[in-house]
Amino acid sequence: MKRLFNRLLPKSWRSTVVTIPVIRLHGTIMAGGQFRQNLSLASTAGLIEKAFSFDAPAVAISINSPGGSPVQSRLIFRRIRDLAAEKNKKVLVFVEDVAASGGYMIAVAGDEIFADPSSIVGSIGVVSASFGFPELMKKIGVERRVHTAGQNKAVLDPFKPEKKEDVERLKALQLEVHETFIDLVKERRGTKLKDDPDLFTGLFWTGKKGLELGLVDALGDMRTVLKTRFGAKTQLRLITAPRGFLGRFGLFGSSKGFSAPDIAAAAASGVIDAAEERALWARFGL
Repeated sequence: MKRLFNRLLPKSWRSTVVTIPVIRLHGTIMAGGQFRQNLSLASTAGLIEKAFSFDAPAVAISINSPGGSPVQSRLIFRRIRDLAAEKNKKVLVFVEDVAASGGYMIAVAGDEIFADPSSIVGSIGVVSASFGFPELMKKIGVERRVHTAGQNKAVLDPFKPEKKEDVERLKALQLEVHETFIDLVKERRGTKLKDDPDLFTGLFWTGKKGLELGLVDALGDMRTVLKTRFGAKTQLRLITAPRGFLGRFGLFGSSKGFSAPDIAAAAASGVIDAAEERALWARFGL
């Protein structure tokens, strides 16, 4: 409406300033808890919808993520593409340090992907990691007792020796998820992708090499690209959550509140989540 009104004004009165909404999708991708905020559809949907409500020719997305949940990654990807089609807007994605695995899955929601020459992109694969403690249990004299209804309810129990059939079942599941990821990248990148045997093996590359492989469209930073494309007066408008840190996590103003056990459980869960998050970033030297 604003652009239409602008065109109706005399040429000398028309505003030449273009405002581009910017979304920052930074962090690991997983469903968030009460005390920890990660990238998920729940945590990003409001920001995404607000950005697409702007009267602007495009939406810019800054991505800095080592990946995480394939489901949440695809849900975020889908919401971006659905709104892009509904609002008829271009999506320009800018990679900062890393857009790998699920982070790259979100990146391909862009009509164009830009990266720094030293950004990390790719890692189109699926990984499952855990620990095994059967020998430790014997050493400290603890007996593991698990009772199930259903013979496969306790597969890959970390306190029991690994079974070949359980690993095979897990790998079959991973292959299905991997194929979904590959199909999505091929659908979005199409003929831009180079015919390279390593492209879908889980390897990752710099932004410079990613350009050669067709994983990104160009090298550049957000401010420079947007001002070159839409004019020197282009303004970038960062879309943020309506509430601050404490409000977003419900620490104040909550009608329910938290008990001491709730807080203790959340703190323990947060330690585990933090370790998993650190491991994801560490894969890319970050």
